[in-house]
Amino acid sequence: MNELFDILKALQDSKHRKVLATINDVEGSSYRKEGTMMLYVEDGTKIGLLSGGCLENDLTVRADEVIKEKTSRTIVYDMKSEDDLAFGQGSGCNGTISVLLELVDTKLEKHLKKVENYLKQGISVLHVKRLSEFGTVLDYIFITQDQKAFGEWCGEYPAELTQLFSKCKKSISYLENVPDRYFIQVFKPKPRLIIFGAGPDVRPLVSFANKTGFTIIIADWRPAYCNETYFPDATDIILNPCSFLSNFSFSLNDSVIIMTHSFQKDQEILNTLFQKRVNYLGVLGPRKRTYRLLDGRDIPDWLHSPVGLPIGAEGPEEIAVSILADVIKAVRKRDQHDFWNIPSSRPEQKNGVS
Repeated sequence: MNELFDILKALQDSKHRKVLATINDVEGSSYRKEGTMMLYVEDGTKIGLLSGGCLENDLTVRADEVIKEKTSRTIVYDMKSEDDLAFGQGSGCNGTISVLLELVDTKLEKHLKKVENYLKQGISVLHVKRLSEFGTVLDYIFITQDQKAFGEWCGEYPAELTQLFSKCKKSISYLENVPDRYFIQVFKPKPRLIIFGAGPDVRPLVSFANKTGFTIIIADWRPAYCNETYFPDATDIILNPCSFLSNFSFSLNDSVIIMTHSFQKDQEILNTLFQKRVNYLGVLGPRKRTYRLLDGRDIPDWLHSPVGLPIGAEGPEEIAVSILADVIKAVRKRDQHDFWNIPSSRPEQKNGVS
C-alpha cells in the first residue's frame, strides 16, 4: 500500500537515472499481483518489492539495459518450475509474471509529480498504457476523477476503453480488432485511519499503520498523550474531538477506531459516528460493553465489535496487529468492489497530452 508513495517521493529526492518496474500481467499464482511497482535507481537504490527476492537481481540487470538503450520492455518470468535450475531457484509459485520496465525520463517524472499532487488532494488518478505486441510502451495517459487528462498520448484513445475503465482492475485488457494491449491501473489516495484515543496501546497501532501506508489522525482530549512527541508517525493530532466530530468530512475512504477507554467518551463518539458514512468502524472492548454503549440497542452487523480479527491477541502489539489486519481486509474488499466509474464522455485531449 505504501510503495507507490515511497516511489513518488524517491523520484523527487534522487537525481540519478531511474527505471520504473510494474507487474502488468500474472497468470496463475504469484507473490505480488498486477499493479505492484518497484523503482530502480542507477546508484543501486531499490524502492519496493516485486517478489520474494526471486526476480530482483535479474531485473537490476534488465533495468541497466533499459537505462542504456532508453527503450521500455516487458520481461516474462515463468515461476512454475520447482526445479532449482529453473528461474527463481525452484520457487514453485505456479505462475507466470510479466514485468514492464520503463525509463523515467523528464516527461514521465513530471507527470508522476502531477499524480502525487492529485493524490495528496484526495483525488484518484486512472493510468492507461498502450503497449505494442512486443511489450513496449507506445503511449500513456493519466485521467483524474474530474476528467483532467495529461500524459504522452498521440491522438484519441479508442472509445471502447471507456467500457474497460469501469472495471478499474490492475490488468492488461484487449480490444477487438486492435493489435495493441492496454494496461489499466488506478492510483488512489492513502486510506485514512482515524483513531479516537491516545493511550499507550494506541502507539503500536499508529506505528504499524504508518508502515503500511495509512494517513493517521489521532483525536483525544489529553495533551499529555495527544502530541507529536508521543505519536511521531501521526499525520494530524486533534485535541478537540467534539469539534472534530462535528466539522470533519468523513468518507468511505476512512477507517475509524474508538479506543479512548472512557465509557462516556466512547458513547458520545459512537453515537455521533452512527450518522457518518465510513468504510470501517470498530470499538475496542468486549461486545457486552458495546451493547451498553448503544443503550441496549442491537449491535449492527457493520460495526466491528470487538474490533480486530479474532486471533486471541494479548498485549498492545498483538491487539494492534489484530486491528490493523481487519482494517486492511476491509480496505482491500472495498478496493475490489468499489470500482471507479468513468463517465461515458471522454476528456478532451490533443496530440501529446501534457
